[in-house]
Amino acid sequence: MARAQRHAALGEPARLAIIDRLLLGDASPGELGQELGLPSNLLAHHLKLLEQVGLIERSRSEGDRRRTYLRLRVETLADTMPAPLRTAPRVVFVCTHNSARSHLAAALWKRHSTIPAASAGTEPAQCVHPRAVATARKHGLSLAHARTSHIDETLRPDDLVVAVCDNAHEQLGPRVPDRLHWSVPDPTRTRTGTGTGTDDAFADALSDLADRIDRLAPAVRPPGGTDD
Repeated sequence: MARAQRHAALGEPARLAIIDRLLLGDASPGELGQELGLPSNLLAHHLKLLEQVGLIERSRSEGDRRRTYLRLRVETLADTMPAPLRTAPRVVFVCTHNSARSHLAAALWKRHSTIPAASAGTEPAQCVHPRAVATARKHGLSLAHARTSHIDETLRPDDLVVAVCDNAHEQLGPRVPDRLHWSVPDPTRTRTGTGTGTDDAFADALSDLADRIDRLAPAVRPPGGTDD
């Protein structure tokens, strides 16, 4: 019954477009409406139905707390949806401090794709977070030589930018209009927004990033060829 309801929900072109948009990255309702050209009342109707059948969920922004972001519950799609393709010579993962999520994402990417990857921050810290280094090592990844850098020093034309935190996504704004956004919670913060996080928080962030990279890597190809 639930599977039939999901298929019925996907039979409407606007709702299918919403799912296609969320397949590789998160978005706020306002961003979706602007990109898809849907008025707010119609968009709200479609989002409500997609939530009811369990295809999407909402989370509160860790940056601007007034915002919410929509995330695709990819497990409910199984293998029924093909991934849209993107072309890029390099993928750049961006978070605020370039101390954890962006470095973990770049390290995971290099395990899945031959397309080069880099990481950067909008307000880079002085060094990579020790728990990020330890988490990477525990999962067979190396951040031993990782260093933080500012996005202005890193970004090249035609890079595919993936903002892996809400703050970076909101700070980038129109500077990098064609980007993906992954609303990955900050592992360096406790649930109250203070402190240095926990090992479990870093493990959860790595798991979230790994799931998303599993979906994105097969969908990105280098210009003029394949990454085989």
